[in-house]
Amino acid sequence: MRDDREKWTRFRIRFIGGIFIVLLSVSVARAFFLQIYEQERFARLAEKQHIKVVQLIPSRGAIFDSTNSALAVSIDMDSLYAEPRNMENVSEAAAQLAPVIGMTKEVLEKKMSGNKGFVWLARRLTPEVAKAVRTLEIDGIGFAKEPKRFYPNAEIGSHVVGFTGLDPEGLEGIERKFDSTLLGNTGFMVTERDALGRDIGTRGMMMKSASIGQSLALTIDKNIQYIAEKELAAAVESSKAKGGIAIVMDPQTGKLLAMANYPTFNPNSFGKYPPQALRNRAITDSFEPGSTMKVFLIAAALEEKAVKAEDAFNCENGSYNIGGRTIHDTHKYGRLSVGDILKHSSNIGAAKIGVRLGPERLYGYLRGFGFGAKSNIDLPGEVTGYLRNKSQWYGVDLATISFGQGISISAIQLASAMSAIANGGNLMQPYVVDRVVDTKGNPIKQFSPVVKQKVVSPETARIVANMMEGVAAEGGTGTAAGVDGYKVAGKTGTAQKADPVTKGYSQDKRTASFVGFVPSDHPRLTILIVVDEPKTSPYGGVVAAPAFSAIAKQSLCYLRVPPNQPLKKKPGVIEVKKALPVIAEASESTEEITLDSQNSGGLVMGNFRGMSMRQVLQTMEKRGMNIRLIGSGRVIEQSPPPGRRITPSDPVWVRLAPSA
Repeated sequence: MRDDREKWTRFRIRFIGGIFIVLLSVSVARAFFLQIYEQERFARLAEKQHIKVVQLIPSRGAIFDSTNSALAVSIDMDSLYAEPRNMENVSEAAAQLAPVIGMTKEVLEKKMSGNKGFVWLARRLTPEVAKAVRTLEIDGIGFAKEPKRFYPNAEIGSHVVGFTGLDPEGLEGIERKFDSTLLGNTGFMVTERDALGRDIGTRGMMMKSASIGQSLALTIDKNIQYIAEKELAAAVESSKAKGGIAIVMDPQTGKLLAMANYPTFNPNSFGKYPPQALRNRAITDSFEPGSTMKVFLIAAALEEKAVKAEDAFNCENGSYNIGGRTIHDTHKYGRLSVGDILKHSSNIGAAKIGVRLGPERLYGYLRGFGFGAKSNIDLPGEVTGYLRNKSQWYGVDLATISFGQGISISAIQLASAMSAIANGGNLMQPYVVDRVVDTKGNPIKQFSPVVKQKVVSPETARIVANMMEGVAAEGGTGTAAGVDGYKVAGKTGTAQKADPVTKGYSQDKRTASFVGFVPSDHPRLTILIVVDEPKTSPYGGVVAAPAFSAIAKQSLCYLRVPPNQPLKKKPGVIEVKKALPVIAEASESTEEITLDSQNSGGLVMGNFRGMSMRQVLQTMEKRGMNIRLIGSGRVIEQSPPPGRRITPSDPVWVRLAPSA
């Protein structure tokens, strides 16, 4: 009996011991699993519980024009944050901060209410405000560096450059198209928290600044852009128009030297403008080209030998019935040559050339010149325009398309197509970004001119260019586009706008345009002017051609392209506003710059010191001078010195630098 009890006791001891051994083994195995195999996962969880990461906005690369002047830069500014858990008196802190950062005490106190560990109070403070906040020495608040996008030239080039939001994502223009290229890496702040989730403090904070992205160098020339914007604004305002577009392109390469829209906007405060003012209408809007289409019609007809330059057509004394519709000319013409049809812009003559060419060939050449398809310019929002397939042309469509009705195009398509005539028949792909560079200015990627297709032969292009010279010559529709000393090849355009109510053409709304290139024998610039709904006159030769002339004259002068024709006018005595030592334009005193009346009658170099770039350009325009501009800001140095007569061999330049 006793032996049985002893056996049972030993059994229970061994059984309980076995259970303990099993449990210990499971515990050891579990501990081994957690500490060895799961160590990294739990370390991350622990870090997440006691470390807080606040992401900082990445910095964007800069955008430069072709002269290396900054069009968009990122500036580091102080952003203010608070750690309410570490603040003794939130209400008192809010009362101190509110008047300094321009917020109400109630709003600030609400932001800092609760048991928050981190909260932004104000982003991107000005240096003056940040300094004032620091002098308050409030515990529990701190600063982090965040980039702010700044556009130093304000409105100049705003539709091309675009703008960014607060985050800062590119919203329009180059900023949007090349957002991933410009955007750098995100920075961060790291703070430690205790077991209850309270921030331990800001002194032990680790911070990594956001890294800057790559920069872009554009083909846009800030000086030509300014000229284009100034003259476009003058054209729109003088004609009391709704708006306008101006494009300046290098016809040999497809580089955009300027792209302007009016009304314009300041990207530093884009939120103050209506959405329609932010749109780059040069690529996002389409319009009927009107008579500018006759250039490409005639080029196609000559290339296909459907007509010869010396051929003549009966323009029916101004009225012609075709396909059940009557076509009219502005003036009554009888028999006109192909060149005179272009010079006088005869719709009837164009319709007859179109009929001789036929729908198959006309459609093919219009597509060849880039109409009805995107130009693939490196800007966002481009439209294709509207060109119906030839199988959908009925009745009078062939005739009306021949003189620019029943087809819609964008401004960039028209400028590119005209450049194909200027450069000998090659349709170039237009582009705005010249190269991508790193933070040290070293090129990472270079963009080169791209020939999309050969449209017409050099011989055809030359013949058409010669015909286009008649448009700006005496008796042509675009005499106001002439530039003294240079041959101009161009074409006027006047088109009725569609009426969304009647579904037909408006009786009083027009689009007036002028497009061409200069000098016509060795083209350096293709220039397009479009004026939307002018009130003073509907004709492109009246409202658009003068702007073409002004832009061409100043740009050729700026680019130092010598005249190749005898000058009709000699510069006279002019007055130029004298620069004052302030940022604003001078307005009170003037300085007279005169001509040397002796010897050759050459120009005397005026005193440009202290003048802004705008004043220098105005002087160049008025005097017909070629002055090389170096840098930006105000003139600090010039050659020759003031008072010296300028000879043809003299290097004439001014050096500009930012005001101190």
